[in-house]
Amino acid sequence: MPVVDPIADMLTRIRNSHLALHKTVRVPLSKAKLSIVEILASEGFIKNYVVEDKVIVIELKYMGAKPVVKGMKKISKPGRKVYVPVSEIPAVRNGLGICIMSTSRGVLEGSQARKQNVGGELICEIW
Repeated sequence: MPVVDPIADMLTRIRNSHLALHKTVRVPLSKAKLSIVEILASEGFIKNYVVEDKVIVIELKYMGAKPVVKGMKKISKPGRKVYVPVSEIPAVRNGLGICIMSTSRGVLEGSQARKQNVGGELICEIW
């Protein structure tokens, strides 16, 4: 069965794997998903990732027995895209989380988009 929203599917797979305390999760490869996973790795929400045979293998990160990722929320959905200008890029959980945006300069984290002075589609929030 085809997936309508592949990014939401990836976030759900990560969330469910965290809840089940799995060490890794496998996600089908796409450029957008890979960009999001790179941001998650650089911000410290996941340990590492490896691309192999059209699949991204994500190594999840825990603090003791608790997952580092407390929550994930998909903002833009297939039926309702949410676009924000630079002045309205949200500070997720008062700076404790991040937002990921699709901009004209690629997929960026919210603070990077502010520094580059670009707005765009708000994809998701992670805290």
